[in-house]
Amino acid sequence: MQPLSRHVAVIGAGASGLVAARELRREGHTVVVFERGDQLGGMWVYTPEVESDPIGLNPNRNIVHSSMYQSLRINLPREIMGFRDYPFVAKEEDDEERDPRMFPGHTEVLNYLNGFAREFRISEMVRFENEVVFVGLVEGGKWKVKSKSKRGEDVEEIYDAVVVCNGHHTEPRVAQIPGISSWKGKQIHSHNYRTPEPFRDQVVVLIGGSVSAIDISQDIAGIAREVHIASRSVPDETMEKKPGYDNMWLHSMITSVHEDGSVVFPDGSVVLADIILHCTGYKYHFPFLETNGIVTVDDNCVGPLYKHVFPPALAPSLSFVGLPWKVVPFAMYEFQSKWIAGLLSNRIALPSKEEMMEDVKAFYSLRESSGTPKRYTHKLDDWQFEYNDWLAAQCGCPVSEEWRKQMWFAHFKNARLVGLLYRDEWNDHHLVSQAHEDFRKYTLNGVIDV
Repeated sequence: MQPLSRHVAVIGAGASGLVAARELRREGHTVVVFERGDQLGGMWVYTPEVESDPIGLNPNRNIVHSSMYQSLRINLPREIMGFRDYPFVAKEEDDEERDPRMFPGHTEVLNYLNGFAREFRISEMVRFENEVVFVGLVEGGKWKVKSKSKRGEDVEEIYDAVVVCNGHHTEPRVAQIPGISSWKGKQIHSHNYRTPEPFRDQVVVLIGGSVSAIDISQDIAGIAREVHIASRSVPDETMEKKPGYDNMWLHSMITSVHEDGSVVFPDGSVVLADIILHCTGYKYHFPFLETNGIVTVDDNCVGPLYKHVFPPALAPSLSFVGLPWKVVPFAMYEFQSKWIAGLLSNRIALPSKEEMMEDVKAFYSLRESSGTPKRYTHKLDDWQFEYNDWLAAQCGCPVSEEWRKQMWFAHFKNARLVGLLYRDEWNDHHLVSQAHEDFRKYTLNGVIDV
């Protein structure tokens, strides 16, 4: 087929939007990136600002995009975090603004993304302080995109394709707890957590068992009176002190809460809490997208999507980058973006719409038969490298390097052995050496400034 150059709208200038814009332009498309904020980086832009509704349920609240808290460090080695031809390595020179640790803080990630954008001249494609308020299909298979600038100017344009890169760490999911509507204490979602100070001398019940829950519980333990962690991953009838802490306890999930402030656990123990902190994740949310019911979000499953990217009925003109979770994110965004860009130029072909739908149905059926909840549809985990390598094969580019896969599994092994201390006690240095050897090939003898 004859190569095509399309006019493409990319929604969001976080990590996924930046690499999508680069790959689209590399493939010969013209690109406009819409970014509601005043800078690049998406969720990696830290702000002390929080929303007017701390639990994030009021639809009329002021929306803050980032969920970044002040103490956050990445939980993956920086070497596997980076894009493949722009390695995320520590600066050798003395630069007080850079964080040389293998597991640096969020500011270092933002610095890296800004460096990536400079290297590939991505900012010139971005319209800052322009929020997309509507995306809808129009005649001829094209897309109407309406945006609103911070100054209040409305713009309506037609695009050949839309790539959705708006992230999924802004719309909070909260735990459903019997009695919560009459509970008199304060509720906060981790989306609005920034520093531990508001928890000083408070009795806190924190719900969740993921990395953010672990991070935040340890962050507030030094200042709160008591911290009680409630998690579905903790066996029933459990109430035990967390090793190394005098004021932190582990519980299974809450049974009920009551007007007097009490929180009841399955073993019968009761805590009089001041605050319930929901570290319970986020919902996929596309308030601007109108597809006449073709694409829906049901129990946090966005679908139907072929390979987590394309709705078969609208492919390839509508696509999503970055939906899968529990993955090494940036490299996956890169593979997805290469695939999308190649399909839009006709360099790569998709199966028929019928074949794509059959693939989606088979995937859903496999997940269901294995007992995987629908809300885990986009959780890839160990399957991510098979997924990335499939994408690479479609694009005709090299598959994931072996050291990336080994480093992913090693970081989980180290985390199990020493908990979050693994971020400062990394033992698999041979993998880092392999990574840096590969980086030397990619950086063209120092041409790319990382």
